Amino acid sequence: MRTLKKVFAVLGLSVSLTACHGAAGMNLFDIPEEFDSSAKYEIVFWAKNDTNKTQTRIYENAISSFEKLYPNINVTMKLYTDYGKIYNDVITNIATNTTPNVCITYPDHIATYMTGANTVIPLDNLAADEKYGLGGSELLFDGPSEEEVVPQFLEECRINGQLFALPYMRSTEAVYINKDFVEKLGYEVPDILTWDFMFEVAEAATKKDSSGKYEINGQNVMIPIIYKSTDNMMIQMLKQKGAGYSDENGTVEIFNDTTKELLYMVAEHSGSGAFSTFKISSYPANFLNAGQCIFAIDSTAGSTWMGSDAPLLDISADKLVQFETEIRPVPQFDTENPYMISQGPSVCIFNKDNPQEVLASWLFAQYLLTDEVQIAYSETEGYLPVTSKAQNTPEYQEYLSLEGSDNADHYKIKIQASKLLMKYTENTFVTPVFNGSTSLRDAAGQMIENTVKSVRRKETVDDAYMEQLFSDVSSLYHLDQISAAGSAGAAKDLGPLPKESRALLYILVITWIILGSVYFWKKKNKRNKAES
Repeated sequence: MRTLKKVFAVLGLSVSLTACHGAAGMNLFDIPEEFDSSAKYEIVFWAKNDTNKTQTRIYENAISSFEKLYPNINVTMKLYTDYGKIYNDVITNIATNTTPNVCITYPDHIATYMTGANTVIPLDNLAADEKYGLGGSELLFDGPSEEEVVPQFLEECRINGQLFALPYMRSTEAVYINKDFVEKLGYEVPDILTWDFMFEVAEAATKKDSSGKYEINGQNVMIPIIYKSTDNMMIQMLKQKGAGYSDENGTVEIFNDTTKELLYMVAEHSGSGAFSTFKISSYPANFLNAGQCIFAIDSTAGSTWMGSDAPLLDISADKLVQFETEIRPVPQFDTENPYMISQGPSVCIFNKDNPQEVLASWLFAQYLLTDEVQIAYSETEGYLPVTSKAQNTPEYQEYLSLEGSDNADHYKIKIQASKLLMKYTENTFVTPVFNGSTSLRDAAGQMIENTVKSVRRKETVDDAYMEQLFSDVSSLYHLDQISAAGSAGAAKDLGPLPKESRALLYILVITWIILGSVYFWKKKNKRNKAES
């Protein structure tokens, strides 16, 4: 019995050690019944901003207005120039429980953040809470109800059926077109371009005169098509073709015959000089505005850089060429059933030891969906507010109606970009989200980039090349390690049990063996005494 007492003492110590290890994972969050407005909360907000000072001021004004409503909440903002840097810092900080409270991010990234136990707060219960949920009765601001968030955009923030973020802004991709060049080549710009149409016009633009200059612009440089995001290019083409990319469980399906077919198409038009990419040639807008590109494909959020009168021109005045700009949806294989990707930042909330601090974070995240913030931010570029509440306000409708009245706040192409997404919202889609979906997205673009480079190097692009390309890209991005078990909705491999947990299990087994031995020893003694 003395031995048993020692065993249980060690068992208790092991439990305490295991509990200490549990600090690496967070406790489940329960919504407080009331927000404690008497306590002070420090909220850290990580946001992305390139160099747009107007956007920075919008964030600063939102924080200031929010703190006036909730003087017990102090919000500290840290700005990043790249979403990838935010992603890397979050991953680093998860290990030490030093993540921010609120973070601008993408669902693909959130799926990886979720590999830390209870790291990211699921928002379904918070969103539905009568007091503090979307449109809740205790909010000190006029936020949208769940029904007033565009359903397609809200659905994008669900991972395995659970809401893990709120949409913040949305954009899609578009083709920015030099209409003058298209018509000079004998074509008219259709309402929706097909890939065949775009490539046909592009091939016609590759002709040179006897001096070696391009006939279409009289210059030494002409790249008819430049695509900014080749991962989006491949993803959208596969979607339009109804071909595999991945399923909801994270099964990689991209290495298929349709992908080969599309890469052969890329190779053909790269070889003629009709097609290139941002990574190889540089920003599409710079070539478009210099009269060296006809079809510049980029985000609608990049509309303020596109066209002769663009407010954010990034080339010198002597290189600028005057032309009429048109904007259209991305090219399609079937114009009757168009598909275009939906993209844009969302907001997630990280778990903390204090539920009140998490609730304070949720209040701030919601404040970013108010009309004032949504409209102000969307007007800086070709973004679209994520709430129907903001889209339908007289203020935003007036903004849209002033299209083309100036080349600054109401720049024609910028407002047309927002209208384009409004018109085609129901035709947008997103790819499945899982732990590893970011790598798959990168791989999709890498195959196009590699193909273009190989053509430029005069390498042979045939079936053997494609098989090797598939193998190389799969290895580079560890796609062979992505499986259903690695998806956000399936069981996650969190690695081996910590040594303290293993010790606890061993002690439990030994304890039960000892208890069983004592029990049978006592029973045997009683039987022996009875027989004697």
